[in-house]
Amino acid sequence: MSVDDVPVEETWARLQSDKAAVLIDVRTKAEWTFVGLPDLSELGRQVVTLEWQSSDGRIDPAFAERLSGFLEQAGMGKSTELFFICRSGARSRAAAEAMTSAGYDRCHNVAEGFEGPPDANRHRGKVAGWKAAGLPWVQG
Repeated sequence: MSVDDVPVEETWARLQSDKAAVLIDVRTKAEWTFVGLPDLSELGRQVVTLEWQSSDGRIDPAFAERLSGFLEQAGMGKSTELFFICRSGARSRAAAEAMTSAGYDRCHNVAEGFEGPPDANRHRGKVAGWKAAGLPWVQG
């Protein structure tokens, strides 16, 4: 099984149409606080926040186990559609691949992430990604 890249607008549409689908933000606590979070309140849901790696760059070796435990407690099986998002799509792809290896068969990487690539002035959030697409988000 492979992880596919899903554009942010398609991710939003699929979250709207599949009430069981989950958006998992794997960025750091500092990013959630200072950069913001996708806002799923109009869908009656919240983003699951679980760091893939700490701010010092260390990958959480228990990530798949911790997320699996959360999903199981929430009554979600291994066929639940899972969308992983980070700043630009690299960490979220790695997290989605880890969950695919853990037996979850509908893992997707949110292409271009929350902020997307930097613009000509090296600022993120303006060229592509969740914020640039005008999708709902809140400051953490």
